Amino acid sequence: QVQPVESGGGLVQAGGSLRLSCAASASIFSITTMEWYRQAPGKQREQVALITPSGYTDYADSLKGRFTISRDNAKNTVYLQMNNLKPEDTAVYYCYAGVGRWGQGTQVTVSS
Repeated sequence: QVQPVESGGGLVQAGGSLRLSCAASASIFSITTMEWYRQAPGKQREQVALITPSGYTDYADSLKGRFTISRDNAKNTVYLQMNNLKPEDTAVYYCYAGVGRWGQGTQVTVSS
């Protein structure tokens, strides 16, 4: 199994934007629902968004309107566009490609 690889995290001021990327294996990407999760210090990992192979999307209720998930099947990559970031969005963001395939995570820090 090849694990997905995230990128794009960093430090941003409140109100700013970031776009995370996750590259997954070409052998499974086109048939796999891709998901983003996040885990803040001292908290449980929570689902942020998902996108099916056909493009159906779903989001955590608290993030609707600020976060957008998308995928590029030609590049085997899923994206998470995060706008109007808040300090409470600070977390390690993980990409999940199903069947135990987790990325290593990318840190997002939002300063107030």
